[in-house]
Amino acid sequence: MPKRDNISMSVIRRLPRYYRFLKLLNEKGVTRISSTELSAKLGLTASQIRQDLNCFGGFGQQGYGYMVDQLCTEIGNILGLSHSYKAILVGAGNLGRAIASHLSFETEGFILAGIFDNSPDKMGETINGLVVRSTDVMDQFCLAEKPTMAVLCVPRAAVGTLSDRLYGLGIRNFWNFSHYDITMKYPDTIVENVHLNDSLMTLCYRITNSPPAETAKK
Repeated sequence: MPKRDNISMSVIRRLPRYYRFLKLLNEKGVTRISSTELSAKLGLTASQIRQDLNCFGGFGQQGYGYMVDQLCTEIGNILGLSHSYKAILVGAGNLGRAIASHLSFETEGFILAGIFDNSPDKMGETINGLVVRSTDVMDQFCLAEKPTMAVLCVPRAAVGTLSDRLYGLGIRNFWNFSHYDITMKYPDTIVENVHLNDSLMTLCYRITNSPPAETAKK
């Protein structure tokens, strides 16, 4: 079955969840799984899972299910995790340090090539094997290394000027942790905005509107 055009972002955003779960199953030695078993584990309907996967081709067999290792590899290929796109991170504060230290860029399709900050206190620090450089040398670094993506861990007020600068250096892809909308000025960019406060407020809503917990039995 050929890949469909115009696949919705809601489908794309479910793929990493499938990939994570299948990778865990593969590590546990599970070789085969049905859409019904996947639905029970992921909280989705079996029909939804089949429809999502059918957007990219037929990976399973009716009555047999999916080969875990094969499906995991196929989804990884769809997501482009083997591309190793070169990335830089700007902003080596608490958030930037945590992202650079604890995220496995190499297994998620990227190589973190450089970290930059404008604070003299942070310059020269080493984070996950990379020395924090001054933003004064960022242009020279980008012209030489040609990164594809920039991780922005700076205050909102700084993103406008920073995105202008990075756009001028040829960067069109951003993982943006500020609340600044880059695409308003640069509609040809690809931006994943991460709003941690939104996620926290969503959790607050769900807690507020959840049914009362049953009283624990003694």
